Amino acid sequence: MSVLHALLRRSMSLYPPFLGAGVRVRTLSRHPLVFESSMRLRWWNRNYVGTQFGGSLYAMADPFFMLILIDALGPDFVVWDKAATIRFRRPGRGTVAARFEIPAGRVEEIRSEALAAGRAEPVFTALVVDRAGETVAEIDKTISVRPRAAR
Repeated sequence: MSVLHALLRRSMSLYPPFLGAGVRVRTLSRHPLVFESSMRLRWWNRNYVGTQFGGSLYAMADPFFMLILIDALGPDFVVWDKAATIRFRRPGRGTVAARFEIPAGRVEEIRSEALAAGRAEPVFTALVVDRAGETVAEIDKTISVRPRAAR
């Protein structure tokens, strides 16, 4: 594991919204960038009925598709989160996890679309699953990608 890889992994888990919710982040691969986040059910991320707080479930999926595209597309593109939706499928009662990865071919499609049309708005879906592999929540993220103006 490179020093950069270790710092990225450690700093993501110490990011205050993740730290406060008990979200742990692992960087599974650096090239291409792949993340996994997980969260154990604790008293501070438990809602009134004793299951994972919905805001914490969303937080564990928030930045990753944007970060992957920023890394993959490089400095010639502006990448922002545009929209998100979350659908709760079942209560989160224990440890939950999500994986974030964008295949290289999809990155190239986004790059081509942004260059041709001036903007791309791909949608990605992350599944938050429990230890049994059952889906707890589905999170759709719309990302805005546009070529950076010539300087």
